[in-house]
Amino acid sequence: MIKGADTAVAGVVTLAPDVHEDERGFFLESYNERNFADAMGVAPRFVQDNHSHSVRNVLRGLHYQIERPQGKLVRAVSGEIYDVAVDLRRSSPTFGRWTAARLSAQNKHMQWIPEGCAHGFLVLSETADVLYKTTTYWAPEFEHVIRWNDPQLAIPWPLAGEPLVSSKDAQAGPFSDAELYP
Repeated sequence: MIKGADTAVAGVVTLAPDVHEDERGFFLESYNERNFADAMGVAPRFVQDNHSHSVRNVLRGLHYQIERPQGKLVRAVSGEIYDVAVDLRRSSPTFGRWTAARLSAQNKHMQWIPEGCAHGFLVLSETADVLYKTTTYWAPEFEHVIRWNDPQLAIPWPLAGEPLVSSKDAQAGPFSDAELYP
């Protein structure tokens, strides 16, 4: 069974799976369609699994695809990240808000980010391995990026100095110019 906690963004949920630990280690179900549907009221079809390995202070995002929106189920299997979702759905009661969760190998939490949200994360530990399932395939020709330090969003990233970002992320535009979902 998965236990979920609602966040400040409609549809974004931080999940805590049941973890069975003993002297040998632990076991958990990282995804079970039936339990996810029971807990969330949706049963997304995942088509792609991604694995990102990053060093401390790497900031990835805020990424999204309008033409082929992606729902994401995100977890850190080593290290710790500050995982952020921004609501880009004009019809949402939480449009323009963001939410964040600390996901780590230690707490084993996951974050469900539905279609219509931008996503990014900051690595807090020496390194982190992040696995995430997506509901549509990555389509670089349709990818959009919002500036990670946009003053309108005012996300308080827990940075240790200047973040390490890709050239694509460094050139991202502001939230006010973002292409939005209906």
